[in-house]
Order: sequence, then C-alpha cells, then structure tokens
Amino acid sequence: MRRGLNYRKNNERLYVVATPIGNLNELSPRALEVLKEVDIIACEDTRVTGVLLKHFNIQKELLSLHEHNEKMMSLRIVHLIKDENKKVAYVSDQGFPGISDPGNILIKEMLKQEIDVIPISGPCALINALVGSGLDTLHFYFHGFLSAKPKVRREELLTLKKKEETLIFYEAPHRLKESIAEMLDVFGSRRACIARELSKIHEEFIRGNLEELHLLTENEKLKGEFVIVIEGTNIETSAIHSDEDILRYVNSLVDVGMSTKDAIEKASEYLKVKKNYIYKLYHQG
Repeated sequence: MRRGLNYRKNNERLYVVATPIGNLNELSPRALEVLKEVDIIACEDTRVTGVLLKHFNIQKELLSLHEHNEKMMSLRIVHLIKDENKKVAYVSDQGFPGISDPGNILIKEMLKQEIDVIPISGPCALINALVGSGLDTLHFYFHGFLSAKPKVRREELLTLKKKEETLIFYEAPHRLKESIAEMLDVFGSRRACIARELSKIHEEFIRGNLEELHLLTENEKLKGEFVIVIEGTNIETSAIHSDEDILRYVNSLVDVGMSTKDAIEKASEYLKVKKNYIYKLYHQG
C-alpha cells in the first residue's frame, strides 16, 4: 500500500499539467512555474505545445507522447526520470491529460515504477460545460467521446438511458449532427446544452431540448470543439412513458376541448406521472 507523496527518498516524480482549453491566460501560476522548472516537457503534439510555450517565453526540450506511442514513450520517460534524474512534465494539447486525452497509460506506468504523479490543476472542458449548461451539477456522469461506429454508438447510448445523473459527452464537429439525432431517438427530448469553443472568443452555450438541438444541427453547420450536456432520466417516468408519449396524451385531451390544467391533472392520474413533471414538460416548449 502506498500512502501519499512524501515517503520517497529521492525526487522521482512526473508532473501532469492541465493546459488552457482556449484562452492561454487560463494557465495557472503553478502550472507556469512547473513548466519553467522542469528539464523536459512531454506533450501530445509538439507544435501545439510549442505555441503555448512561446506565448510564455519558455524554451524546453519537447518529447512527443500521443495515443499511438504512449506505451513506448512511457518507458522512455521512466528512463529519463530514474536513470538520468530529469525533471519531466506531461501536457496534452488542451485541458487535463488523461481525460479523453493521452496520459492514462503514462500515469499507470509511472505508478507501476514507483514514480510519484503530481497533477497540476487547471482547465477542464467538461466542468466548464456542465456549470454553464444550467443542468443539475450535484451528480453527473462523464462519458467522453462516443464511438464513431453508428451501431456501437447506439449501444453506448442505450446503456446510459436510465442514468439519473446529468450526462456529459465530447464530440467531434463532423459527428455532431449524427450524435444529436441518435441522442434524441434514444433519450427522447430531454433538456440539453451544446457548449462550443469554451473560453475562446466565440464561446457559446446553446440550451434547449434535444429536439430543438436536433433541428439546429440539421439546419446549421456548427464549428468548433463541442461538449454535449444532457439531463438525466426521471426514474419515475422513463421506465413506462417517454416525454413524447406524455405530451401526446396531454395534447390529445386539449384538442378535444379540455383545459390545459385539467388535461395535465388527467394525464398525471392516468399515466401515474407526477403533475409537476408534466406541467414543466408541457410549458418548457
């Protein structure tokens, strides 16, 4: 059992540094201090990290570690730290290494080799998106990127359908429209938010329900980096009736002359769904 960082006789450690997701001024003073002090900076893309370091007038030896060479380069970094006594930091292109970015294999190898791992706090797109979405932040589930394969993607979404926690996904621009359409089909028209270009000049939070976001992505080609945030299921309604079923029943009563208030009460009684939930669902559109 390993208990913390201070038992080490030598100074073997890897710094895992979070970097800006857009605005370069988000780099923390501590992260800046670490990047200035280390001997080598391992990074996902030397070109991207080069721009960051140039902005802060830092010149360091860069070592490329990405998803295709992470296992091999992790061993190289072990050698640098243990045998050459080098101080090493790792950064991914944007945000926190290891969170839908390379870094997890590296971290596991460091710990396996009894090298301490020190995370340096900083920006993380999923947190920005969650807080800005307006959805529940008390409990949430981060899924990251869905599969690019339609069949696998649908299976992933189906496994998440009954989760009560707020759901968070990353998505690439060229798959946004297809993913939103699939989410609408699987989850129904839940409240949701597309957060794009976080911390950048064109930052935008597009809030609505999945049906509205589906129509938007069908008719407008959005650009940038995307985080999709979706409210969790209401366990009392999801197992029996979708939101569309509930609204369809209420509207059918209104269409034959019943008042909205009476229609909602009748639907609550007949469908065994809380009246307040139906009221919010009916009026949110």
